[in-house]
This record gives sequence, structure tokens and C-alpha cells, in this order.
Amino acid sequence: MEQRDSFTLTNPQTGNLAFKLSYFEHNNPFSHIEKHNYYSLIWIQQGVGNIKANFNSYSFKSNTLLSFSPHQPFLLETNSSLKGLVIHFHPDFFCIHKHQKEVACNGVLFNNIYNPPFVDVNVKAQEHFNMVIEQIKNEMQNPALAQYELLISYLKIFLITASRLKTEQQTEVSKTPIKKEEPFILQNLKNYIETHYKTKHSASEYANMLAITPKALTRLTKAHFNKTLTDLISERIIIEAKRELYLTNKTVKEIAYELGYNDEYYFSRFFKKNADVSPQLYRETIGFNRASVS
Repeated sequence: MEQRDSFTLTNPQTGNLAFKLSYFEHNNPFSHIEKHNYYSLIWIQQGVGNIKANFNSYSFKSNTLLSFSPHQPFLLETNSSLKGLVIHFHPDFFCIHKHQKEVACNGVLFNNIYNPPFVDVNVKAQEHFNMVIEQIKNEMQNPALAQYELLISYLKIFLITASRLKTEQQTEVSKTPIKKEEPFILQNLKNYIETHYKTKHSASEYANMLAITPKALTRLTKAHFNKTLTDLISERIIIEAKRELYLTNKTVKEIAYELGYNDEYYFSRFFKKNADVSPQLYRETIGFNRASVS
């Protein structure tokens, strides 16, 4: 079988990328800021460096799986030779929001505001991933009936394996004695943000609910999540706004109002500042779930 380093499937209706598998070796294809209208899974098989994403910096090593959402800016900095592979998929090909019950990667691999955007790939996971990748390659080189459906099945297996792996590693880290245990107050903060992000947007409101000063609470969030309290609140609002922009045909004004913003234009500026793209452009480039789409 002919060796290829890239396999691409396009959406026949739009001509845009639907699904892509590609390999890289001896170079860094992510040395400049990347910001795509699709999901990206990057498996660094060899090499070390730093990830710049979400206004933060994280280090990575060999056998690290990185995961980025549509329009999430990121870049990789490295002085070493990188080797690995990339899976890109557009929300119209596979929507993690619609298939949350099946795959459960939303809030784990993607849209996780509390943990870094990567997972360590152990030997067992390497075997699983390699097996799935080979099946994807075979299907894309020899397309047959129901190709989309089969590729989606392989993608689901990949996502479920990665999500389980990340969940296991987060559990192990929380049990490690040398790791500062996450204070109970931060566990409450997570619950409060999830419950009230549509109506409470300021750091002081959450600090009051927890009977702590905003400055002290931000010190805790910086120490444990490497983010300010305002960052956490804003990111949670943006995640919901993106979900609504993709899954529904509600107007930006309606979405803004449901998220606690009476001024559509203020909300649009807030969205653009935090998502690096306007709500309307996000919808146009990501698309939204049409009634005819199952």
C-alpha cells in the first residue's frame, strides 16, 4: 500500500474539511499561532517543548496527546525534532456536544477550564491509538459504503480512550501526596460557577458566596488552575455561548440574554475578546446544527 503522510475527507456540501489524519516528522508544523474552525488532536510521539494556549504555557514531552477546540489559539515551541500525528475533525462531521452521552469528552479533553489541554499517552493507550489509526488509514485509502459512519466510529473509540485516560490520570494526581490537595473551597467554587455562570459574572459575587476575599480566591485559582477567577468565569460563559451558536439557530441577542447580558453589543465584544472571533463569524465558520442533520 502506498505510504502517505496525509489523508483528508471534505464535506461534499461545503467543500470544507470534515476529517483529516496527517503525520509530521523532523519539523514543527505548529510553530506559529494556530486557530482553526475544527477540533484538533495532536499526538506528540517524540520530542519535548512548550504549549502556549489559553494565555498559559505548559511543557510537554514525548507521548503527549494535545486537544484543542475550534478557534482555540495555540502554538508549540520546541528546540527538538518533533514526530507525531494529527487528527482534525469539524463539528459538522462529529459534534462532541450532541454526542456527549456516547463519548463524554466534552469537559474532559475539550472545554475543560480547570486542567491543561493534554494527556500523557501510556504504553497501553499507544497500542489502542495505533490500532485505531491504522483502521482510519485503511478506510481513507480504500473508501467503501458508509465511510463517514465507520470513520466516526473509529473517532469515537479514539476519543473515549483518550477521555478515560485523562480521567484516570486526574484521579491519580489528586491521590498523590506531594500534590497540594485541591481545597474544599475550590470544589465549591466549581459547583457555584456551573450553577450560576449565567447570572453571576463577577469575581466578587463568587467570593461573597464562599465568604472569602476576591484577592484570596484568585490566589487559590492561580495556584491550582493557573488562571484567575475572572478567567474561569469567562471561559465557562464562552463554552456555553459556543454550544448555543453551534447547536441552535438562536440569534446572538437571544443567546446573550440567556447568558445574563442585556446588551447584545457588550456581549459580542466580550465574546470576541475571549474567543478571538466574533459570535457571528464563529457561527459562520463552525456552522450550526440544522434541523435536517441528525
